[in-house]
Amino acid sequence: MSSLATRHPANPQLMHIGINTQGRDFAVGDIHGSFGALQRALDRIGFVPGQDRLFSVGDLVDRGPESDQVLDWLDRPWFHAICGNHDFMVWRTALGDPFPDVNFLDHGGTWFNALAPEQQRQVGERLAALPLAMEVETPQGLVGMVHADCPCDDWLDMQNRPLSANAQDYCLWSRKRVQRGDTSPVRNVRAVIHGHTTLARMQTLGNVFFIDTGGWRPGHGHFTFVELHTLKALQSPA
Repeated sequence: MSSLATRHPANPQLMHIGINTQGRDFAVGDIHGSFGALQRALDRIGFVPGQDRLFSVGDLVDRGPESDQVLDWLDRPWFHAICGNHDFMVWRTALGDPFPDVNFLDHGGTWFNALAPEQQRQVGERLAALPLAMEVETPQGLVGMVHADCPCDDWLDMQNRPLSANAQDYCLWSRKRVQRGDTSPVRNVRAVIHGHTTLARMQTLGNVFFIDTGGWRPGHGHFTFVELHTLKALQSPA
């Protein structure tokens, strides 16, 4: 299994991940500190650590009961993540520059205050190091991941230029495609997978997948896993 991860030289916010030759690759929707529920869901789909890999589309923390386990999960060699807006708000606060537009403590972030200052710093540094976008090699071509929305309609633009401040905001916060029902494809990539917008079931618009189906909501949602080689979806109750 290759987990070779490299940053694109023209866009260091885009991480490239090599192909998995030994097992399966899954993308999963927002986790929101529900790592115990995530592990149970992985067990149900027969996930095999060391062969299979798991890719989070962001929002690792806040709202759920186990956000303080985020460093443990980021240390797992088969787990890869991009930054979501909740991760962004946490690292901004942890590193002394709170995001002024939204108070994450009002959105499930009170767990952070229970951490010792050194733990807060460690969490902040790890979340700040997450890329805003990721692409994974599959036998059928690249699959891209961005937390909220893709800021361009051609994946080559993600690869070949740095993200502007507006584009970074788009990656973290936008809901335009799903709100408009926009089915136009993102060119030069097999598929792009998003979280951020919580839906009752996965929605596909063109070659864009929205997979946050509320696995972090006990009794009200489920985790959706998309197998990247086949683009088939699996559901598992939270």
